[in-house]
Amino acid sequence: MKDTKLWFRAKYFGWGWTPITWQGWLLTLIYVVFLVFMIEGAENWIGILFGGVLNILFPVIVVSISFISICYMRGEKPVWRWGRNK
Repeated sequence: MKDTKLWFRAKYFGWGWTPITWQGWLLTLIYVVFLVFMIEGAENWIGILFGGVLNILFPVIVVSISFISICYMRGEKPVWRWGRNK
């Protein structure tokens, strides 16, 4: 049996998604916490600029692509909108 319940709804303004179930909110929270810990883990910005760009940038890109992919699979198909349909 295929679970077709959507976790994310397309935004009313712009392009993207808004979480509508606890699974969507949990996934969004995990993503935000990961980003905060990546920034907190960067002890000094000079080290990031000259030596650790890939150490910070690569995981953020991988997790961001994963998050967007899950949003695309578990949400409405996004289209550019400007308000509710009439």
